[in-house]
This record gives sequence, C-alpha cells and structure tokens, in this order.
Amino acid sequence: MWWQEPITKLKGIGPKKALEFENLNVQTIGDLLNHFPRQGCYLDYSHVKTIKELTTDGEMQLFKGRIVRLNQRRSARNMKYATVTVGDDTGFAEVMLFGPQVYGVRFLKNGEEVLVIGKVTQGRTAKSVTNASLSAVKEEQQAAPGILPTYALTGGLSQNQVRSAVKQALALAKKELPECLPAPIMVKYHFLGRYEALRNIHFPSSPKLLDEATRRFVFEELFFLQCGLLHHRTKIKQENSGIKMSPNGKLWLQVKHNLGFELTASQKKAWQEIDDDMQGTEPMNRLVQGDVGSGKTALALLAMAKAVENGYQTCLMAPTEILAEQHYKEMQKVLEPAGIHTALLTGSLSTKQRREVLEGLADGSIQAVVGTYALIQDAVVFQSLALVITDEQHRFGVAQRAKLQDKSTAAPHVLIMTATPIPRTLALTVYGDLDVSLMKGLPPGRKPVQTLCYTEDMRPGVYKGLIHQIQQGHQGYVVCPLIEESEGVDAKAASELYDELTQTYLKGIPCGLLHGRLKAEEKDQVMEDFVKGKTKVLITTTVVEVGVNVPNATLMIIEGADRFGLAQMHQLRGRVGRGSAQSYCVLLTASQNPVTLERLQIMRTCSDGFLLAEKDLELRGAGQFFGLRQHGLSDLYIADILRDADTLVEARKAALWAMHDPETAAFVENAAATTQFDGRFDRIFNA
Repeated sequence: MWWQEPITKLKGIGPKKALEFENLNVQTIGDLLNHFPRQGCYLDYSHVKTIKELTTDGEMQLFKGRIVRLNQRRSARNMKYATVTVGDDTGFAEVMLFGPQVYGVRFLKNGEEVLVIGKVTQGRTAKSVTNASLSAVKEEQQAAPGILPTYALTGGLSQNQVRSAVKQALALAKKELPECLPAPIMVKYHFLGRYEALRNIHFPSSPKLLDEATRRFVFEELFFLQCGLLHHRTKIKQENSGIKMSPNGKLWLQVKHNLGFELTASQKKAWQEIDDDMQGTEPMNRLVQGDVGSGKTALALLAMAKAVENGYQTCLMAPTEILAEQHYKEMQKVLEPAGIHTALLTGSLSTKQRREVLEGLADGSIQAVVGTYALIQDAVVFQSLALVITDEQHRFGVAQRAKLQDKSTAAPHVLIMTATPIPRTLALTVYGDLDVSLMKGLPPGRKPVQTLCYTEDMRPGVYKGLIHQIQQGHQGYVVCPLIEESEGVDAKAASELYDELTQTYLKGIPCGLLHGRLKAEEKDQVMEDFVKGKTKVLITTTVVEVGVNVPNATLMIIEGADRFGLAQMHQLRGRVGRGSAQSYCVLLTASQNPVTLERLQIMRTCSDGFLLAEKDLELRGAGQFFGLRQHGLSDLYIADILRDADTLVEARKAALWAMHDPETAAFVENAAATTQFDGRFDRIFNA
C-alpha cells in the first residue's frame, strides 16, 4: 500500500527534509495527502491580469508581461537583490527579487515573456511588486497556475516544496486509491470520488469543486469518528454479558421514601432509562447529563439501592474529597436507614480506617462505597461489584475509569453523571459511545438565582449587599478570578483577595479561604466551618465549582467574571439557590469592552445551562470548552463541530445505519484500518 510508504520515497525529500515534515505529523505519503491546506487559505491565480488590472492594495496577484530591463544589485548590507522591469501594452511594473530568485535572473533575457506572482503596491513611478516569484513562460505551459494551496509549514519547508510533494502523492493516488465511504452514502450525498476530492482539496479546479471536496472530507471525518464510537459501544455490549437485575423491591422503595421528596418528571424519565438498562442483559453504559441542581444524586442513590437489593456491591468515584464527602453524607442519610452498609474511601483516611474499608469491600460487608482516585488502587478488591458510578466524568482520564470497571469479575453497569452542560454537537463527539439521559429543571421549592452584572465602580455597593445578606443570617461566596490554570497561581490570587477583603469590605466578618494548594485536612476544616456557619463568607477559587451544598448561602460574587466561560460561571452559580430563600449571583468585571459586557449580560437573561454551553462553544471554541484530548479523541483535521453541526448530525445518522448493517460495518472497519488514513480512526475502533 503506497500510502503507508515513508515520504522519503518521493523525489526531493531526503532524511533532513523528512524530519521537517515529521514536525507537521507527516511521516507517510498518506499523511501528506491528509495534510490539507489551511482552510480559506488558497491563492487564486486562475486569472492572469494585465498590469493595468493590478490593484495596489498589497494583495498577492498574478500577471504576465515581457522583460524590459534586468538589474542585479547589492544593498547597503551587502545583500544581493535584483530588479526586473516588466511591461505589457497597458503599463509597467518593477519586480523586486531576493534569495534564490536572484540566482535565476541570470537565465532570463530582455524581451522574454514571464509570469509574475507577488504583492503589488504603488511605487514612485510604476507599480511595485514584492514577495515575488518570476518564471519564464514556455510554449507548453499553462498561462495560469490556477488556485494554489497554502499549507501549515515548519522549519525550512517552503510552500513550493510541500506543493511539489503533494503533486507526486496525487500522481500515485490517481493510479490506485480505494474508496472508503460506503457506496449508498456516496450516492445519497452526491460526493466526489476520493481521488477527485483529494485533487480538488489540494489543487482545486474551481471554487465550486473546492467546496465539494471540503464537504466530502468534513463528512468523511465525522462519519468515521461516529462509526468508531458506535463500534466501541457495540463491542462493549456484545463482548460482555451484563448483570441482569430484578425489578425494584422493598429495599429500593424504602430508599426512594428516604429521599424525602417526589421525583420530578425529568428525574422519573431518566430513572426509567437507567432501570431498563440495569434489568437488561447488556451492561449499562449511560451518561446522565443534568443541569446544575437537577437532582442527579438522587438517581445515583436509587441505582445503588437496586444493585444492593440484587445482592451486589456498588461504588461511586468523585473527582475531589469535598465531593466524595458530600455524596457520603447523602448515602448515610438515605441508604444507611434502609440497612445498606456504606463507606468512604479517600487518601486522607488513617491506616486503620483504610484497612477496615478494604476488608469490608473484599468480604462484601460494605455494600456501597464512595471515594476518590483511592478507589482505583490495586489494593482495592471488591467481592461482587456490579455498578460503577463516576461523577463529573470528564475530570477522569479514560484509563482511570477503565481501571475501576476492571475491578468487577463481570462487565459492570456504568453510570456517568455530569453537571457540565454539554451542547448536543459536542456530546455526540465526546459521548458518542454512551447512551445519554438529559435532565432539566429544578427540584420543587427552589427559586431561580437572580444574576446581576456590574463594572468595577459598583464594587463597594456589591460588598455592601453581601454584608446585608450576612446580617439577614445568610452566607456567601466570593470566587477569585482564574488567572492561569495553575494551582500555585490560583492560590496566590485567592490569598491576595482574602487579605484585601478581610482588611476592607469584610473586616470583622468571619471568612474562610479555600484553594487547591491546601492540604486535604485543611480543605475539610474550611468547608466544615462554612457548612456549620462558623464562617460567613468563603473566599475561594473554582475548587468550589462542584460538590458544595450549603442551602444557607444566598449570594455569590464572581470577581473578574470576564475571565470565566459562561458554562463555568453557570456551574459556580449553582452553588447558591440550594435553599428556599431567594439567591443572587453578582458578576464583577473591570472590563469596559462592549463585547465582553454583552457576553456577561447573557448570564443575566439565561439560566439554561445547555443554552449557555452552546453560547460558550460559539464564543470560545470546542478546544477550550474542556480538554477533549482527555477522552482519547483524535484531533479533527478539517471538521469543526460548531461550524459543521448539521453535517455532524447527518454523519451520526449515516453511522447508525452503517454500523447496524453487518456488510457495511465490515467495509467501514476495514476502510479505517487499511485505507490511506494515518491510523487515527483505527485507534478509535480498537479502543
């Protein structure tokens, strides 16, 4: 397969040049063909202009003329350059040549016809052309080179070198290039064949064919990504028989009663989906994606009760000790009274406590455990683990979650919870291998949080409002701005804000300081003091984003709000409004930028986390939404999940059809492994 050959097989690419290509992740000829030109970066030289037609706005343009005069010179710095005066029936242009182009001037003659490409500006007496390349017109040569691609470069690589290499690769592709999209899809969407698409994405014959080629490759990339995720999901279910559980009995009903409230319509729908999965023969692999405060924890407790009622153990992994302890308190309140033995496993347990928990898990006496990363350590052995729940799943790496699931002798049911609202297009990409349950709406008795946005001049009034809330018997948060994603920097920023506020606006008011650099026991003490009401204001970094439930907290002030994403501020806002009292979130910013202020105003009018997430994706891009690379996804070469949202939905539909047809599924899997891809789709299929 020629596309798997190293690029050194191409003329003009030796070991040194190959290393420069390697910096662009191009090692094989197939990689080179997949090294698409930068989007929108094509030079349209399909029309040869006369000198009179040249515009003087500094744009790259193509024109033809005859050489009138040749001059080779040296600059004051002793650098060689050449000036070539070119003329036609409409006027004259002065072409400046540097570097290798100067050497080529010696082979040119007065009166010779030449093609010139360069940036055109107005000189003193004639149009001036810089950044130029100049070549003699041969009889057999096309007058115009057409639409030329521009590529991402590195080191000493030039556009011409990459273009030359790609042309050689395309010559090989013309002889042999298997089609990788199934024939029915090619017919349905009227796609160009793969060779035609490759030729027109690199060297378009026309703008229309460039659009057609781009459309095909965007679809192709998203289609194979979705097929890989669906294949992975099917593989998990087919290769592992699930632990089939019985319908809900007395123990489950007792736990439901212990919740102390009726499930909302949204919770009931999500629970029905979880219940059906756990009573099925295939292992559950479900994501519960609920907005802040929608009641996901209640569903986790009901699922745990169902597993225990069927004679199995269950575990819940949380990303922080604060969140793990929060869940443990809920388990003690809801599960323990029903006779379910629960435990907490974190890194801060004493040796004796840890040993007791490990023994209880090994002999089965502990039926439900919640913990942090401590759960995945080799020393943790379960007697009969059947349900694995992870909270805020995107904070765990793929390998960590897999290690936890491997602690079951059978394929456990997997339930993943997240309060991070993820747009549908992103969810299809990140969670394409999961069944998804969406939850919206607040539990009964809660009031929507009122959000206000103020500039720096209103800061004294904002803190006066915080003091008023404290005088009313309530508590509040102050979140310091995220300067860099570094715990050390965050800690410094939080400490400085703490010192400033306790010496000015909040002088004499008991305040706590919480940041990621504190030791576990220090964090616990700070949180305990705040939960019990000993401290009235918690000055914190985004570590408070998840896991804190203080119903008495009614005001959150976010300092430097312009530094946060909308979705993250929505997460933070969810820390207040957890009781029956009216709560407020105040966004403070020193920015006067109208665009920034308009973005923050979105928070005032919108309390739908999913809509905010869409806006965030629009404003900040998918790469910054949260680290997609944690999910083991390959980078997208040409598709953009925001811009190409409609194509993603179409690709998902096509992938569902393809992977449910055995013959087509085999074709797709073979194409991912053996055609001219670089192995990225094959890695998803074999994850």
